[in-house]
Amino acid sequence: MVGYLAAALLGTGILMPGKLLAGTQTDAPYAGTPLPRSTPEAQGISSAAIVQFVQAVEKINTLHSFMIVRHGRVIADAWWQPEAPGKPHVMWSLSKSFNSTAVGLAIAEGKLNLDDHVLKFFPDQTPPDPSDNLKALTVRDLLTMSGGQTNEAPRTTNGEPDVKMFLAHPFVYKPGTHFVYNTPGAYVLSAIVTKVTGQTSLEYLKPRLFEPLGIADPQWTNSAEGYSLGGYGLNLCTEDLAKFGQLYLQKGKWNGRRLIPAKWVKAATSKQVPNDDAGHSKRSIDWRQGYGFQFWRCTHNAFRGDGAHGQLCVIIPDKDVVIAITADTDKFQDEMNAIWTNLYPAFQSTALPDDPTAQTQLTQATAALVAHPLKK
Repeated sequence: MVGYLAAALLGTGILMPGKLLAGTQTDAPYAGTPLPRSTPEAQGISSAAIVQFVQAVEKINTLHSFMIVRHGRVIADAWWQPEAPGKPHVMWSLSKSFNSTAVGLAIAEGKLNLDDHVLKFFPDQTPPDPSDNLKALTVRDLLTMSGGQTNEAPRTTNGEPDVKMFLAHPFVYKPGTHFVYNTPGAYVLSAIVTKVTGQTSLEYLKPRLFEPLGIADPQWTNSAEGYSLGGYGLNLCTEDLAKFGQLYLQKGKWNGRRLIPAKWVKAATSKQVPNDDAGHSKRSIDWRQGYGFQFWRCTHNAFRGDGAHGQLCVIIPDKDVVIAITADTDKFQDEMNAIWTNLYPAFQSTALPDDPTAQTQLTQATAALVAHPLKK
């Protein structure tokens, strides 16, 4: 682990310059521009509380990393070996929140509108006799997972979504009336971004999002149709994910520069549609708080992007906190509970006295983490 303590403790005398913490990972250093670092106590939380969090998540099979950012500073991070700071991780459906951002930026640039009808972008792939529900389908409906289909459209033989197959799949409900999680619908949003910008979502976001955030070499798989997969397929490092969350916490501003309109941030992260009765959301309470534009609402007035197997970017405005987690687990609510039980109540409004002993205990708790197999 090359974590916050290696930088923060240099200034306390606990760690001498040139001496690495025991168990640090140096084989894959982070290549992007790092976030500033601090001790937990300086940012209003005890290192002991974070040790309790580490102990809780260590019981979850299998976590790969976490990073906690308070007041814009990394106060704790860790990687379960063989994961490492510079090792990209698959985001799965957390890709959707980035794809939504591309849509928001295209709207801000006047290239499309929330209420544009989807069929206008695909005249050559529209079914010969489209239903009234399909004709009514808008960009907004795709963003809110309320397009009107009762299940996801079939995919191609190589497992990819396909625009024509999505449009041909029955639209049973009036768009905007029923939340049904739909990854092919997110893919169609990516296709729309390409239609109106001439670039894939990855290409479009590089100068507008990734480069300003200091994210080095993001990777996003393209479909056979030539679009970023949109609903999945993005690979980033843990710190990249934390930066994305921090940008949304800061309402779209980064180093004094506006990257995303504040209006979009508010809309995307607010409850746009209810999802408490949707089958995809019955598994836990943090899945039943409403859905925005490819962001989930959480308990504690928080919001998040998330992806299969435990990928999380949790933004907690009331505490000025971002928590990024990568994993390969089926214990989503256990991850969230570890945050709400161990971290959320421990964040204080003012700095705490320095605690070198607890900081050393935290270093020890994170230095020897090793990924263990997923237990079914």
